[in-house]
Amino acid sequence: MALYFGIDTSNYTTSAALLSGTGALVQHKRLLPVREGQLGLRQSDAVFEHTRQLPEMIEACFGERRAPLTAVGASVSPRDAEGSYMPCFLCGSGAARILGAAFGVPVYSFSHQAGHVAAALYSSGRLDLMEKRFICFHFSGGTTDCLLVSPGEPLQITLAATSLDLKAGQAVDRVGKMLGLGFPAGPKLSELALRFGEPKALRPVFKGEDASLSGVENQCAALLQRGAPPEEVAAHCLSYILAVARRMAENARLRFGELPVVYAGGVMSSLFLRPVLEREGGAFAAPEFSSDNAAGIAVLTRFWHERKGIA
Repeated sequence: MALYFGIDTSNYTTSAALLSGTGALVQHKRLLPVREGQLGLRQSDAVFEHTRQLPEMIEACFGERRAPLTAVGASVSPRDAEGSYMPCFLCGSGAARILGAAFGVPVYSFSHQAGHVAAALYSSGRLDLMEKRFICFHFSGGTTDCLLVSPGEPLQITLAATSLDLKAGQAVDRVGKMLGLGFPAGPKLSELALRFGEPKALRPVFKGEDASLSGVENQCAALLQRGAPPEEVAAHCLSYILAVARRMAENARLRFGELPVVYAGGVMSSLFLRPVLEREGGAFAAPEFSSDNAAGIAVLTRFWHERKGIA
């Protein structure tokens, strides 16, 4: 039986996934520990924690399985762009090379962002889009990106629009810190926003195709100062992000036509955002495949290995 192994060592999560030729997947992941009151980790600390956690994730994936691997893949950079680099990805790519050498199998390299896209396609049942053009929104701790995705090696990802300053996940975590929610703040912020009710109608700031999110942090702080309840502050933050996604989608339709739309990334798993965007059309990653994960890397490894026709 063919087995494809994927590793992702992002700045927030250690993850590994084992995908069979039939499509069955086993995945194990663990958040990196972040001290209370902090909004992330230094790269040196992230590398240390990945080094400590990755062997456990790999052992958990294999369990009692003793079948040899067919191919191994790892994320090696945040994005498919020149100069995109973070030291934490060396942990996963190094482990992949060791496994590849030990099993005598090919090792493939992908970006963390491509992994998010593939995980969304896998979990939404839209792997057919691997052979087509589509629009993908990747909103996470480090991205607020609208992407044009085309078939390539194995995916050709072109940045169509982004945020010029604060990223969606950063906005969520900073507002969450204001409200004492801890890190990462996404799920708890969504819970608060849902108690407020429907999203607010907000007008986001854009410069050309790109959005500016820096103002939403100040807007939320001002709301708190005026005595607004936490539920309203949370709803304001997420409503602004929703307005950005809608505006980017409208711009993308004008530029590229009516292409399929896919939503990926941890921010897009918000139960406050997702129902609204689902009603407007689009495929969503399942919650367990929205946050950082290695499933997409395993999917890309299988797809590219089969495409290359390596026995």
